[in-house]
Amino acid sequence: MRTHHVVEQVRYAARVTIDPQRGVRMPRRARRTQLLGAALEVFSAQGYHAAAMDEIAERAGVSKPVLYQHFPGKLDLYLALLDLSAEKIVKAVESALESTTDNKHRVAATVSAFYAYVASAEGAYRLVFESDLTNEPRVRERVDRVNAECARKIAIVIQEDTGLPDQQARLLAMSLVGMAQVSARYWLDEDSTVPLNDAAALVAGLAWRGIRGYPRAEEA
Repeated sequence: MRTHHVVEQVRYAARVTIDPQRGVRMPRRARRTQLLGAALEVFSAQGYHAAAMDEIAERAGVSKPVLYQHFPGKLDLYLALLDLSAEKIVKAVESALESTTDNKHRVAATVSAFYAYVASAEGAYRLVFESDLTNEPRVRERVDRVNAECARKIAIVIQEDTGLPDQQARLLAMSLVGMAQVSARYWLDEDSTVPLNDAAALVAGLAWRGIRGYPRAEEA
């Protein structure tokens, strides 16, 4: 019985992190989420190179050893955060495409997804679309994968509706992705007086005027 008790204690210890500065126990998953939130604030504001693990730990209210228990180094932390940030926009695009079967509304929803992502106060888009670490292969691969995955999902819809060959559908899809994310970043960086919804609708209108020129397969 005593051995069983010791084993259970060890298992519990593996699931929680003890902050020696505060003496607070927090489940490991919750602590990881807390650290990633603090890291996002620092990386988004300063970029990878200027960010320091000391500052991230201080922002999270933990000691550096606690931070290193979860992430062995700054790049590991950055990559974990990049994966989460990338997943958000890919899922947002997927949800936009699945929100309706009306293609005009699909275009509008997809463009709006990019604008909402870029306009988010947390600034996660900077890690994905404006990373200062794109010379690192693991970062470059993840950044390229975001645009490619968003385009792949859009291309599926284009190909199903138009019957265009895969490569042509992907080219059109990547063009739509580029239009949405570049214009959204420009809108934000220029501190435009155009409201978010109006800006997204304006670009969506431009995109729809182009893509609707490719008729549905049954109509062709």
